[in-house]
Amino acid sequence: MTKRVPFDEALLSTVGAPRAVKLLDSSPRSRVWRVRLAGPRTVVVKQITDGGDPGADADTRFAREAAGLRLAGRAAGPAVAPAVLAVDPSSRLMVLEHVDDLGRTDDWMPGYAEALARLHALTGPADVGALPPWRGPTAADAESFLALARALDVPVPSGVPGELAGLLERLEPTAHHALLHGDPCPGNDLRTAEGVRFVDFERASLGNGLVELAYFRIGFPTCWCAMSVAAAPLTEVEDVYRATWRGLTGRDVPGDLADACAGWLIQGDALVERAHRGTADQLARVPVEDFAWGYISARERLVHRLVVVAGLTRDHDHLHALGRLCTALAGRLLARWPGLRPLPAHDTRPWY
Repeated sequence: MTKRVPFDEALLSTVGAPRAVKLLDSSPRSRVWRVRLAGPRTVVVKQITDGGDPGADADTRFAREAAGLRLAGRAAGPAVAPAVLAVDPSSRLMVLEHVDDLGRTDDWMPGYAEALARLHALTGPADVGALPPWRGPTAADAESFLALARALDVPVPSGVPGELAGLLERLEPTAHHALLHGDPCPGNDLRTAEGVRFVDFERASLGNGLVELAYFRIGFPTCWCAMSVAAAPLTEVEDVYRATWRGLTGRDVPGDLADACAGWLIQGDALVERAHRGTADQLARVPVEDFAWGYISARERLVHRLVVVAGLTRDHDHLHALGRLCTALAGRLLARWPGLRPLPAHDTRPWY
């Protein structure tokens, strides 16, 4: 059954009958096929599923992906996502352009950053309601972060609670309308001769593009392949992103990258894969257990984020007390668990 593409009569008349079908690897939340049609023509067919969890809200994920891909299709010049050829909402199925992926490429990040900026610049205030607003950290996340410090016997500077309250206000997404991918990780991109194209828009939203530019500094927080990017390539990719955004919009990127990184730091759900988000206070687990996601443990991810935010906020007008707390927390984690490893360099990550 899994090798049979569930085309209804409308899709058969729109795109044609499958001639050859190959089931591809995908997450438990979807089924993906490469399909050769008459012509010959090859397409990719994706069906959103509940992954065995009736509460997974597959209809919502389908609607977000379809809307995100439709908005991404506005790109002039090189595309930033596969084109949508047909959809069947009743079976949560979409037929997409087949894109030849070059696979692993050296020096991939500048092109990735350029495509990310081009994606973000495709939407504006007129698109409010087309996708949900980005969901950032909450007051509960801020309190969980403070509780982590107390659990590790790290004194909290008096200014930190107020700084975190101000951070949450500044991260409010309603004033921003960039098209956010939602999970812009290596593996959710196709590297083509014309540039990067993103796939898997199930978490697409509207918000501030800096929260996804921050991935390069903060270690790709929603990705199994957490990694550290050295200073020189980091500067290059951020310059590429900002220059691309400025060229497309005529203005500088709004907001503060330090805020975006601090927002990822205090979200415990950014320590675990999607299936486990919202199931527990993940930061509360850190003092009593270390838990892996991919090849990297939660404590290792957290130390990296603490060091990054400490460096960005050392002389920050609104987050300098948080920076001091981050320095102390990173030191405490490394002293208590000296075997924690730095995140792997971006060019040595595992690749499949």
